[in-house]
Amino acid sequence: MNPPTLSVYGIPNCDTVKKARTWLTEQGRAFTFHDFKKQGVPTPELDHWLDTLGWEKLLNRQGTTWRKLDAATQATVQDTASARALLLSQPSLIKRPVVDWGEAATPRYSVGFKADDWAAARSP
Repeated sequence: MNPPTLSVYGIPNCDTVKKARTWLTEQGRAFTFHDFKKQGVPTPELDHWLDTLGWEKLLNRQGTTWRKLDAATQATVQDTASARALLLSQPSLIKRPVVDWGEAATPRYSVGFKADDWAAARSP
């Protein structure tokens, strides 16, 4: 039985996304890539990520895009609805990569990349 096809969401020039894609390729895992810059943020998926992962985990407060926001804009993000609006308007604020591991009937998502964690949790 073949492992499920994965969906990787992010920005192609992001170093973490590059590392994750390289790792998946080296592991022989098939995946599709969704480019936020070219294809936008898929709202149904964003809603699933917010429901399953939570806005606090999905919002990248460490990146350049967040640091460039004025304090007033940063302060408006206080709940799922306000985070959702900002993430849709500025996809670079989504922590990357977001991966839909395509497992079972219920999608299993992860955010970010750490090779050791992925190897332990996702060995086929």
